[in-house]
Amino acid sequence: MGVLANCRVAVFDMDGVLWTMDEPLPQAAEAVARCRRSGAAVFFLTNNSSRSRQSYVEKLARFGIPSTQDDIVTSAHATAIRLAADRPGATVVMIGEAGLRQELSDAGLRVVEYAEGDSVDFVVVGWDRMLSYDKLAQAHGAVVRGGARFIATNRDATYPDAGGRTLPGGGSIVAAVATCTGVEPETIGKPEPYTLNCILDTVGALPGECLVIGDRLDTDIALGRRVGAITALVLTGVSTREECEAAPADARPHHIWPNLSHLE
Repeated sequence: MGVLANCRVAVFDMDGVLWTMDEPLPQAAEAVARCRRSGAAVFFLTNNSSRSRQSYVEKLARFGIPSTQDDIVTSAHATAIRLAADRPGATVVMIGEAGLRQELSDAGLRVVEYAEGDSVDFVVVGWDRMLSYDKLAQAHGAVVRGGARFIATNRDATYPDAGGRTLPGGGSIVAAVATCTGVEPETIGKPEPYTLNCILDTVGALPGECLVIGDRLDTDIALGRRVGAITALVLTGVSTREECEAAPADARPHHIWPNLSHLE
């Protein structure tokens, strides 16, 4: 009997699981289709804060995977809805890209630049490939002098590139802000449980009825383990089999697959 037999929810990471950069990975579309045929609700969960949910709908479609915005949870969207619930209409200084700005604005939050003496509600930091000293200075001022709460969309140290390579991730930028402010952030994305708990609440499913599929021990598998879900690691992204075998027993995935063809 396969893992899908008792699965009501399947949650796929995307980068390193369904694709690397703009290269689709083997059996990705077929695996998602098998989950849906089994009756499982399918969601796509990513720590990448640079894209909007609509851009992911379009990218999934290019790889033969139909979806809607409601199927997609990004760290940018989760951060936006969490902060808007905490403080509707709040002011935000951000380090990030267009997708993060769009999600914050769509949630009714006001993205501003820090001016000396201003009070700012939040500093939100995500992946930013156009990071500059001025952006760091804006974040520093808003936290240290503006009294803002420091929020990290995620703490990923690296981001998967094509060909098995990696790039600096959003966590490296968060670390820079933490260093210059002396403040540790609140983190919204994986491995913190907020995003997966939102998905379970949406479906009305128990953690043991959820399968989390990812490529990283420190985010995807750690999240699933923390919440109590079934976990599967595919060896098409960041973490290796050797790293899984060397990890403590309670940090290892329940399943290790070379690729998504083994999902059934």
